[in-house]
Amino acid sequence: MTQGITATPAASPVAGSVSTDTKRLANGANLDKAGTQFEAIFTGMMLKAMRQTKLGDTLFESKALDTFRDMQDQQVAQTMAEHAPMGIGKAVTAFLAKSKPDLNQG
Repeated sequence: MTQGITATPAASPVAGSVSTDTKRLANGANLDKAGTQFEAIFTGMMLKAMRQTKLGDTLFESKALDTFRDMQDQQVAQTMAEHAPMGIGKAVTAFLAKSKPDLNQG
C-alpha cells in the first residue's frame, strides 16, 4: 500500500522563503535599518571567511574558542556597520529607495 504525497497550498508560508510583503519599505527608518543590518551580515560573512583561512592557528584550538570568536565577530560586524560602515548598506538602501521616490528618508 503506497501513500501519495500531498502538495502544500501555494499560499502557505514555507520556512526560509522570501517574503513578498514590502509594507516595511514604506518607512525611511526601516529602510535605513535594513541597510545597516545588511552591512552587518556582509561584514560578518567577510570576517568569517577571513577566520577560515587559519593563518593564525593557535596550539590549543577548541569548539568553545571557535564559538566565542564567532560571537565576537558577529558583535564586531554589528558595531562596524553602525559606527564605521563600508558603504554597502547605504548602497542597498539607495537602491531600494529608488523604487519609492516619495519615500521620506530619516
